[in-house]
Amino acid sequence: MSSRTTCAIALAGPDALGFANAQFSSDLPSLGVGRWQWSAWLDPKGRVRTLLQIARLADDRLVAIPRGGNGEALAADLRRFVFRSKVKIDVSAPMHVTNGDAFETMHAQERDDGTLVLGEGDASLHIGIRDDGDAWIARHIDNGYAWLPDDALNALLPPALSMERLNAVAFNKGCFPGQEIAARLHYLGGHKRHLRIVESDTPIQEGQSLRIDGRDAGIVLMCNGFASKHRSLVVLDDTLSQADTIEKHEPRLHLISTFGA
Repeated sequence: MSSRTTCAIALAGPDALGFANAQFSSDLPSLGVGRWQWSAWLDPKGRVRTLLQIARLADDRLVAIPRGGNGEALAADLRRFVFRSKVKIDVSAPMHVTNGDAFETMHAQERDDGTLVLGEGDASLHIGIRDDGDAWIARHIDNGYAWLPDDALNALLPPALSMERLNAVAFNKGCFPGQEIAARLHYLGGHKRHLRIVESDTPIQEGQSLRIDGRDAGIVLMCNGFASKHRSLVVLDDTLSQADTIEKHEPRLHLISTFGA
């Protein structure tokens, strides 16, 4: 089975860190060289254009890995905001996302062949030329690390993807796109959709809308095709999470766990 692919977006130059910090939602100045963090690029209404894993590989060089979306299109959109900043934005050809051996949590390394290694403790994520299948997806579902299908792009707010839990959004830094909406949700609450793991007796599809009694109740983000039981990561209305099993959806969804905002 072929692995999932993405593109690496490289930002390099004296202003790379400041430019990225002004565009993305996390606190990038706190990111040390040789480490990575969760982040996102939001639209002005606070919706997630793409979830990101960002590695700082040198003082003046960052690499952002979009978890969903078109990397070339995202890079092109970023270039529109460069203006006079001294930063160069390049995008790679599609790269495979695969499992790797244990590597220290939140540490990052770029190998001689261009592979980016992102440490997750007892495992790592490799973005490069090696194509070893999608076994890593099961681990990311269990940890609530979302990958966004096309139908979920520009549609979900940070609490729905558990971004605060991942330290992917910062409220004590300068302005970034969508900050006002993200901060309002943080301080006032009220968002009614959250990230959940479900199991179903038959497969559901990534990007599938979850409709209950004819109304939109959420969306499927990731599915594990390796498990005997079909385990998926979904965004679901809080009103449907009070029961262990959602009987009104076909196939029935068994709620396994919920992630905080």
